[in-house]
Amino acid sequence: MTAAHGAAASATAVGFTHEVAAGAAWAVRLRRHRALRLTCLDGGANVSVLMYAAADPLERLDVPDTLKAQMSACVRAPMVLMSDMGRALASVTGSSLDWHDAVTGHSTDGQVAARFGPSDYAADRNAWRRSARSGLTDELAKHGLGKRDLHATVNFFSKVVPTGDERGSLVFAPGHAAAGDWVELRTEQDVLVVLSSAPHPLDPNPVWAPARVAASVSAVAAPGPDDASRVFRAESGRALAAAERTFV
Repeated sequence: MTAAHGAAASATAVGFTHEVAAGAAWAVRLRRHRALRLTCLDGGANVSVLMYAAADPLERLDVPDTLKAQMSACVRAPMVLMSDMGRALASVTGSSLDWHDAVTGHSTDGQVAARFGPSDYAADRNAWRRSARSGLTDELAKHGLGKRDLHATVNFFSKVVPTGDERGSLVFAPGHAAAGDWVELRTEQDVLVVLSSAPHPLDPNPVWAPARVAASVSAVAAPGPDDASRVFRAESGRALAAAERTFV
């Protein structure tokens, strides 16, 4: 079953695929132990993702703790995406890429306008150049959330690397993701996932060229004692155990 572009997805739905249009945003509520697979339909894709515990959105993805606890400068399989309560929200169970940016953040309206010029729906219709922040906040509003609920994003399919200068500057790595590249997340709680396919804020492409992404949902088994995410690091295992205790 394929969902239409603007269709809302139910928390219990499985076995469907939704195409996120280039430069668009989307949100989905998922029950625990669902697999969310994101697949690049075009080269150069970027997906900026926010994540919240569906039961209480005050609990949300904590990117700094996720990186620090698992001693990483990026998100990759089999890391656990941890909340600010120290509980697992989702695990990265697989990916065709070994690096997903989690330190740069998402694009803003001012940044997009400065680089590509002003744009609005009245003038540009479906070619409207919307920042990731604009799309994310619109999707958050549909769930009773707003700008104050924004947090640091994971930018799936993007890579940034240090320049080596004394300021510790970062540069975008062009060509990191090609059509067909994918990443799969397993939800460890009921979650709200909000995402935007707007270009990465450091992408040097002088032309506005967002890419389409497919989001597929399926049911998966609960992680066992030898699950790769559980044994990745002690902190990863504790985050999974903390999430599991909330469902006892």
